Amino acid sequence: MDRRLSRRGALALAAVGIVGCLGDSDSGPYDGNGESNATTTGGMETTPDDDAIADSPLPIRDGQLPVEYELKALREAVVRSVVPQDGIPAVDGPEFEPVDDVGDRIRDGDPVFGVRRGGEAKAYPQSILVHHEIVNDEIGGEPVAVTYCPLTGTAMGFERGDTTLGVSGHLLNSNLVMYDRADESYWPQMLATAIEGDLEAASLLEFPVVWTTWERWIEAYPDSTVLTEETGYARDYDGDPYGTYNPKTGYYGEDSDWMFDPLQADDSHPPKQVFLCSRPEDGPLAISLEALREHGVYGIDRAGHDYLAAYDPELEFGRLYRTEDADAFDYEDGAVIDPDGDRHDPTDLALEAVYAYDAMWFAWKGFYPSTTVHD
Repeated sequence: MDRRLSRRGALALAAVGIVGCLGDSDSGPYDGNGESNATTTGGMETTPDDDAIADSPLPIRDGQLPVEYELKALREAVVRSVVPQDGIPAVDGPEFEPVDDVGDRIRDGDPVFGVRRGGEAKAYPQSILVHHEIVNDEIGGEPVAVTYCPLTGTAMGFERGDTTLGVSGHLLNSNLVMYDRADESYWPQMLATAIEGDLEAASLLEFPVVWTTWERWIEAYPDSTVLTEETGYARDYDGDPYGTYNPKTGYYGEDSDWMFDPLQADDSHPPKQVFLCSRPEDGPLAISLEALREHGVYGIDRAGHDYLAAYDPELEFGRLYRTEDADAFDYEDGAVIDPDGDRHDPTDLALEAVYAYDAMWFAWKGFYPSTTVHD
């Protein structure tokens, strides 16, 4: 099936005002014959500039996150100027209210992105972030950016130091390309690694963002504060130009078409099936959320490392851990049973946590074609 940007896709983009200069884009991920321009070459070989890192206010992680393409190939695959820089405006002065003041503004089943960090809990309604994609905030006294890409279904958190992140107006593999306002390097959200600019090849510090529903988040964290619609911008926060998650319609339907061709096409799963995804040092992996819900725990055996995914029924969210024996764990009535027979909350296992996030299949496979799949 030809899934390149269709008239329907262009109309959907126009609905959010992001068609912009699409016709003048410098490049796209496919050439005129439908072949990917961004072929894997054994991974990124570029190393970041230590002086640029030292001069930047952005916190940069030690070591590089895995990238399965050369950066030049990724830059050539960027769809540029889909909208002008900051045409989708980040929220730089977010305002919050307590749960008790929200009223009927958010329905029980509406998706929210939750963060608990430094003893503080905050919720970011998807209905607001779909119009802004980035919120530059402080949580637990630390400056952070909470980000969401509606085209890839990815919600991710980043430490930002003494600067802010903005929406560049570019897309890579349908994914939001952020830019930092200190150095103006370009950061595809899912890669968390700069593909262009002074900080090229450097990787950001990430933290987990919980994708759940309003009802479940406030039951778990009734002391949470909630992002309000007082963003400083006039937007229809009652409407989502891509469809709705409650229930899933339009672009968010599992079998619906993507708007832009992925870096690598793969039809082994519905394009927008959601997986719990991670990129540890020994290779990327994707775990079906449907399978995780069904089994409660999912063990992955690898040479050198085992991984255990655990389902959190309270928030309907997956967690990933590194362990020595993934097959030694069980699950019963919402609790993880360890090898000694002791019961544990899935969010509080005495194991090394591994960063993971939810992503649509086509986007994950595009960025990480070597991924193993566990379903």
